[in-house]
Amino acid sequence: MRHGGLLSPFPSTRGRLANGAISRPAIDWEQRYRRTVISGDAVATACVVAAIGNFFGARDAANWHEKWGILAFGTWLLVLGALAVSRSWAPAVLGQGAEEFRRLGRSLFAATVVLALGGIALTSRNIKLWIFVAIPAIALVTMTTRYLLRLRLHKQRKDGWCLRPVLAAGSPDTVRDLITRTRKFPHLGWRVDAVCTPDGLGPDGDHLEGVPVVGRLTDVAGHVRRDGYRVVAVTPDPHWSPDRLQRLAWNLEGSDADMVVAPVLMEVAGPRLHIDAVLGIPLLRVSMPAFTGGRRVVKGIVDRLGAALLLVLFAPLMVCVGLLVLATSPGGAFYRQRRVGKDGREFTILKFRTMVVGADRVRAGLADRNEGAGLLFKLRRDPRVTRVGAVLRRYSIDELPQLLNVLTGSMSLVGPRPPLPEECAAYGPDIRRRLLVKPGLTGLWQISGRSDLSWEESVRLDLRYVEDWSLALDTVILWKTLRAVFYGQGAY
Repeated sequence: MRHGGLLSPFPSTRGRLANGAISRPAIDWEQRYRRTVISGDAVATACVVAAIGNFFGARDAANWHEKWGILAFGTWLLVLGALAVSRSWAPAVLGQGAEEFRRLGRSLFAATVVLALGGIALTSRNIKLWIFVAIPAIALVTMTTRYLLRLRLHKQRKDGWCLRPVLAAGSPDTVRDLITRTRKFPHLGWRVDAVCTPDGLGPDGDHLEGVPVVGRLTDVAGHVRRDGYRVVAVTPDPHWSPDRLQRLAWNLEGSDADMVVAPVLMEVAGPRLHIDAVLGIPLLRVSMPAFTGGRRVVKGIVDRLGAALLLVLFAPLMVCVGLLVLATSPGGAFYRQRRVGKDGREFTILKFRTMVVGADRVRAGLADRNEGAGLLFKLRRDPRVTRVGAVLRRYSIDELPQLLNVLTGSMSLVGPRPPLPEECAAYGPDIRRRLLVKPGLTGLWQISGRSDLSWEESVRLDLRYVEDWSLALDTVILWKTLRAVFYGQGAY
């Protein structure tokens, strides 16, 4: 049976009843996926605490039940309780974005604090083991389990399953943008099945980008109750006054639909958005980007420690690659180039040499063959690239020496792409915001297609990172970089 069928834990959202109304299997797969995540967390946590309890408790078999058994069971209950209290199993955060892992991390941190306080109160000598061994092991196993479940969910979404049926309501232009984005990123789980516009018509008559226009903006609630859409996406249009949005929210009460309103704030999201109630008026507050402060200090420490660890780990590979570069083409093993870093300060970036010596001098002669977007110069079949260099580029091995740049503080593990000085000279005021933070060894551009991205998309991703940076986002980017490098997509 196909993986979207009844035997799958994540069944399809497709299907219509005899009267033409959309059926509600979306609720089924959401509930099943949530139960799967809860079961995965419970089993993973139980396995970790049982393994630790059995291993260390075996040395004290006489008091195993009294000391180790109670501690193991108590830790298991504490972790699951923390996950429940922090709403780490809320359907809205499962399967997409960094918020799922952010809540998971907060839950485990809270469990660590409670364990530490409990150990002090009970004067337990064994509590350090559970704080410094059990909780980190639980974090590693549960995050890996959730990531594997997410990979399976995203694969099914790309095949057209496990999608939430969406009714989009707004102006044709803003709805068109929403449809384009949902089709480009199916892993986010939305499928626009119907549209409502101000006049009940679309540019193509009764369709907009192939999606049927089912009515006017005043008809939204009726269509939701009749056809069972899971999400009502309200996009900008002059029709949507505060009173009308409030009435729509009231009319949707009792339905299974989530109402989502798109604010007119492009590329601002995540931890910078807050809802405040001032004098009874709900206000969307946008906090300033975090360019300094405690989180940046933590990021700097993680960068240097991570770079040092990775240099030790990859040292044998880097030695072999350096010797291979020297043996297969004339010239040195490393390539040095001036790049622009934080606040416009230039620094020298290090890479393994992947081109013939003097490649920069012949670049002007290849300008008419440039396939790069915007200010970038790229060639899929660059004649200057050596045979060994092509392999190094495909798997980003040539960028490993940049760990030295991270170690010395001129770069970060995660950040915008480090630009050339001539690129910066052509930057406008908006694009120069990329220079407010350190450039990164990897970033959103690395996990989103690299050289296959358009110039506009590359800039948009870099600016999004600058605006919405967080430690959780860095963690997700680093994790996804491993997959991007393994497949070598967009690298040339």
